[in-house]
Amino acid sequence: MIAHYLALGDSYTIGEGIAPEDRWPVRLADALRGEGVAIDAPRIVATTGWTTDELDAAIDAAALRPPFDLVSLLIGVNDQYRGRDVATYAPAFEALLARAIGFAGGDATRVFVLAIPDWGVTPFGAHSGRDTAAIARELDAYNAAAAAICAARGVAFVDIAPVSRARGGEPEMLADDGLHPSAALHAAWTQLALPVARAVLSRA
Repeated sequence: MIAHYLALGDSYTIGEGIAPEDRWPVRLADALRGEGVAIDAPRIVATTGWTTDELDAAIDAAALRPPFDLVSLLIGVNDQYRGRDVATYAPAFEALLARAIGFAGGDATRVFVLAIPDWGVTPFGAHSGRDTAAIARELDAYNAAAAAICAARGVAFVDIAPVSRARGGEPEMLADDGLHPSAALHAAWTQLALPVARAVLSRA
């Protein structure tokens, strides 16, 4: 039986500035296949620039056909970029997480969430005119809220924020726009997500 995977998100999921095969959800499915897991190509609902509400609307329009055996969610950077506070983000994230669980047939253990990377460490962030320390604080608050919501719902939280902050400003970790992650950083995220996805599908 072939497992079906749904990836929900924004530029960090669709892989702005990199080849489709280098997107972390695609790499994740490839890695699972390499371990003998039968899984199809991920169904990706993600576009650069989407906020929580824009992803929610896009899900409505996507004509998805659940249940999925594996569902991932990575969303929120554009909410922060547009100046929304964590009190606004948290309920919007929680509503999307509930939808993600629904797409997994109501099984929260089939869902995992990735933390939001800190775009303030990138050259784009450094030249944006924004306070990069404030960006870091705000995204830390977003991620803390998301992690707490995940814990309450029994959803795995994959913390890609530390590696993204530590290495996200390195030239080899950046796409040509100086903002979005390169294939190399997507590969690092894949390695962090792989044990979680493997565990989920091993229980199937």
